[in-house]
Amino acid sequence: MINLTVNYYEKNAHEFYQNTINVNMSEHYRRFEEYLLPESRILDAGCGSGRDSLYFLSKGYNVQAFDASAEMVKLSSELTGLSVQQARFENIELEGMFQGIWASASLLHVDRGSMKDILQMLAARLAEDGVLFMSFKYGDQVYEKGDRLFNCYDESSFSEMIAVLPVLKTLELYKTADVRDERVNEFWLCAIVKKASF
Repeated sequence: MINLTVNYYEKNAHEFYQNTINVNMSEHYRRFEEYLLPESRILDAGCGSGRDSLYFLSKGYNVQAFDASAEMVKLSSELTGLSVQQARFENIELEGMFQGIWASASLLHVDRGSMKDILQMLAARLAEDGVLFMSFKYGDQVYEKGDRLFNCYDESSFSEMIAVLPVLKTLELYKTADVRDERVNEFWLCAIVKKASF
């Protein structure tokens, strides 16, 4: 299914870019940045249009980004000036550690059976006390729509998932409405988790 999801973004990259590039993410940036220091190293995991990478760059952070879609990589590279890497969560090659990992509306396309392994992989790339932001469509379900896989969580199912990953500790878990005018009746579950100290 992940292949179909990537193919969707290959075919619809420009439309997706136009629909998401100006979305107001300020509340989420503010929450995430409270846990970062100036010039922190951030990984934009599944960067899409590059909107968030561009914001973090404008704030002086050291940003690295990747996306599974070659077309999205092209668009985000042009927007940000970064050498965005084309890769999936399953095969990304990363060097060094990150104080922050930003996975906005990207992990929601990961099959539920693979989520634990991928979160462990991302946690391994977090520096001590590093934080990971992630967002999912709200609801405890997995479904396919328009050739895309959606893995959704609510507070209960998310908490159950994180409970089996002692390396991660939930700092914030909050529900928010979609900020796009045409989707005001859709909701998201957002989480900020921290790499636990042992």
